[in-house]
Amino acid sequence: MRELNVPALARVEGDGGITVTLEGKKVKSVTLDVHEGPRLIEQLVRGMTPADDLNVVPRICAICTLSHKFAAIRGLEKALGITPPEKAQLTRELMMLGENVESNSLHTFLLALPDFLGYPSAIAMLNDFGDDVKRALRLKKFGNHVMAVTSGRIVHGENPIIGGFGKYPSKKSLEEIKLRSRELVPDAVRAVELFATVVEYPEYPESEKMVFMSVNAPKKKYGYHGDTILISNGKETSAEDYKKLTNERVVPHSFAKRSLFNEKPFTVGANARMVNMGKRLDGQAADLFKEHFNDKWLVNPLYNNLAQAIEMLWSMEHLPEACDQVAALADPAIEQPTRQTGSGTGAVEAPRGTLYHHYEIKDGLIDVADIITPTAQNLDDIELHMKVTAERMLADDKSDAEVRLGLEMVARAYDPCISCATHLVNLKRI
Repeated sequence: MRELNVPALARVEGDGGITVTLEGKKVKSVTLDVHEGPRLIEQLVRGMTPADDLNVVPRICAICTLSHKFAAIRGLEKALGITPPEKAQLTRELMMLGENVESNSLHTFLLALPDFLGYPSAIAMLNDFGDDVKRALRLKKFGNHVMAVTSGRIVHGENPIIGGFGKYPSKKSLEEIKLRSRELVPDAVRAVELFATVVEYPEYPESEKMVFMSVNAPKKKYGYHGDTILISNGKETSAEDYKKLTNERVVPHSFAKRSLFNEKPFTVGANARMVNMGKRLDGQAADLFKEHFNDKWLVNPLYNNLAQAIEMLWSMEHLPEACDQVAALADPAIEQPTRQTGSGTGAVEAPRGTLYHHYEIKDGLIDVADIITPTAQNLDDIELHMKVTAERMLADDKSDAEVRLGLEMVARAYDPCISCATHLVNLKRI
């Protein structure tokens, strides 16, 4: 037996590894091993007030902090019988646009692009692609700024609360975001150009047609929250039925639970949103989506990188409109609960895919909490496409180093957040 060890999967959030077991050139198994132990957040918040829960659950992740905040708020408000004011809803949409820009710019330019261009890291790209690294940093800094203005600080902001916001952004800060977003649109367009025309997509990960899930954004528009879930097989279901979609189970090689839909893996994330809602895009993002979308997106997970780039452009293009909408409304009072016992599920599109927060409240305290993250839903799909990749690369007599890189590219394409998944290459040759 021979082992090829990569102790940690680089350029992802969290601690994980990949184990491929081979008998000759036959792939016996591929596992994505999540090493981080569970943090038991769902049990920790039992007995807390909804307000205290809202302070705890965003700490699951520092990158998707506002997605967790938003999903929790939506679930808790449903349980408490609260209809948030229009300005609160619009400001939440604004903060999600900022988080999308922050996260997608980080992943596309700095984490995924080095793989495609043959560099070990973004720092190694500086001599040849220095301008693109600078673009990434500008976009990420700007996304962080939007998050800080709306939530109170860059990470784990406390400003979004149940029933509204502690303080709404000033008209001056909104005007600054509006102007800066327009200045940075060309940087987002460059991200699309890189992933649409500069890089080449290996065919090794291609499989049968994938199944995609995402929220159905309101008013038949593109967006990052909804009360129903779209499935690429043409069906739609209530977010309250999330358990029937995710079907969580445990596996022996991972601390993260796994999800199957109709006994098969499925995909959430930017690619899923584009497949299900791409025709709703507008502006340059719509034009570029129409130009570059093809059947490869339906079978090759590497195209999630291009989907993220187009989505980031859409977010940048919509920030000025979102700022105007928020600025046009007076600051409302915070809406108060109409009941102290109830249940509700909040579904939002974190950058990595659909995130669920479900709560059952009894006499004003959390009785049940259930959080299902995008990466936990994607793990089975990642393993499937890594297995296909390993089988084909080995059949083509690729070296161990080439196989390792191919597997890492597949895993990174999903932009996994391993810390979120725990509420990545060890190649063994037999």
